[in-house]
Amino acid sequence: MRRAAMRLGALSKGLLTPGRGLTQGSQDPRKQGILHIREACSSIHVNHVRDKLREIVGVSTNWRDHVKAMEERKLLHSCLADSQQGLQPRRMKDSYIEVLLPLGSEPELREKYLTVQNTVRFGRILEDLDSLGVLICYMHTKIPSAKMSPLSIVTALVDKIDLCKKSLSPEQDIKFSGHVSWVGKTSMEVKMEMFQLHGNEFCPVLGATFVMVARDSENKGPAFVNPLITESPEEEELFRQGEVNKGRRIAFSSTSLLKMAPSAEERTTIHEMFLNTLDPKTISFQSRVLPPNAVWMENSKLKSLEICHPQQRNIFNRIFGGFLMRKAYELAWATACSFGGSRPFVVAVDDIMFQKPVEIGSLLFLSSQVCFTQNNYIQVRVHSEVSSLQNKEHMTTNVFHFTFMSEKEVPLVFPKTYGESMLYLDGQRHFSSTSVPVTLRKDHVVEP
Repeated sequence: MRRAAMRLGALSKGLLTPGRGLTQGSQDPRKQGILHIREACSSIHVNHVRDKLREIVGVSTNWRDHVKAMEERKLLHSCLADSQQGLQPRRMKDSYIEVLLPLGSEPELREKYLTVQNTVRFGRILEDLDSLGVLICYMHTKIPSAKMSPLSIVTALVDKIDLCKKSLSPEQDIKFSGHVSWVGKTSMEVKMEMFQLHGNEFCPVLGATFVMVARDSENKGPAFVNPLITESPEEEELFRQGEVNKGRRIAFSSTSLLKMAPSAEERTTIHEMFLNTLDPKTISFQSRVLPPNAVWMENSKLKSLEICHPQQRNIFNRIFGGFLMRKAYELAWATACSFGGSRPFVVAVDDIMFQKPVEIGSLLFLSSQVCFTQNNYIQVRVHSEVSSLQNKEHMTTNVFHFTFMSEKEVPLVFPKTYGESMLYLDGQRHFSSTSVPVTLRKDHVVEP
C-alpha cells in the first residue's frame, strides 16, 4: 500500500511506478515536484485554457465564423515541417503548465462543479484534463515567430487515470499541472497531475496519462512534432516508460478478444460460469438459472442519447472530447449506482480510444453495461456510436472503461451469450490492470 501511495510523488519527479488503481496517502508536491520547472511557472486560470487554445489555433468563439476560420487555417499548411529533423528539440519543462481551478474563491465557478452531495463532479475534471492535455502539446510545438500554430492537436487516447484516496471538496482550490513526457514522430504522451488544497498545502488527487496526435492545419493528415530531449536521469526514466507504454498498448491491442481467442484459463473461467448457471433439475444446456446473489449481464445496461449541438464543439469544430468523456462517465456512474444499490466511487479510468471524431449535429448514442464485478468493485464499459440525421448508419466512435468501488459488496454478473462472455473477459482484463484495491474511506467522494 505504501508503494501505491507514493505514485503521484514519483510522477512529479518523473518516475513511474507500475500498478493501477486507488491509492492513499498525503504528499507535499512542493518537496517532490520538478522544482526547476515549478519555480519558473505561474498558474493559468482554468477558464483561460480554452481561450488560449482558440488564440493558438485562430478560431472565433462565434459558431457563424467557423467556416472563415477554417479557410484561413488552410494557409498555414506551408508552415508544416517536412520531417522531424527540421524541428527544434524541446525539453520537458518547455511544455510544463500549471492551471488553477479556484473553487474556494469563486462561488460562481463552484456551481459548475458542484454535485448534490456537495462534492466535485469528476466529469467536469475529465473535461479540464482533456483541454489541458491539448494546451500542453501546443506549448511543446510552439513556434515563437508564428501567431497561430499550423498543427491540429487532438486527443487520441486516454491511457489511464489513477485516483488517490482524497476527498474533493467544492470549497477548496484545485491545481492541475502537466508536461509532455514522451514524443514519437507525430504523437505525444502527456503526464498530468491534479492537486487540491488541504490546509496550507496542495495534496495529490490523481495522475493521468494522455496520448495526443498532431495533424495538419486542416486536420486531414498526420504532422511531425518537435523531438523531446531529456535533462536528468528521472526524465530519461520517464521517457523510457513512454516507450514501454507504447509497447504495452501494441501488445494489448494484438491480443484483443476481437482478434484472438481467449486464453486457456479464460476459456475455463467462462465454461465454469456456464456450468454454474445450468438448472440442476434438468439435463439441458438450454435451461439456465442464476446462482444466488447474481445478475444477468443483459440486465445491467443503461442507455442515453445526446444531440450534438455547436455549444459542445472543440476548436476544430468537432464535438469536444472532454464532453464525450463526461457524458460517458456520468452514464457509467449511474449504471454502477443502479447495479450496486449504493453510491459508487471512481477508482480508475483507462484505455479510452478516440476512434472517430464526432461531427456537430450528430446523434450520439451511449450504451453502458456492467461487464465484470469482484467483491465491491464494478467494471463498467460504455460504448459510444453516432449517426447523422441524413444517414441512419451507426458508427462506433469511442469505448470507455471505468472501474468503480461500491460501499458494499455487489452481486456477481453472469454472461448468457458468447458475446457477453467476451465482454466479461475484457472487463476482467481491464480490472486486472488496476493495482490491488484498498479499503474505501469515507472521505473519498469523487462523483459525477
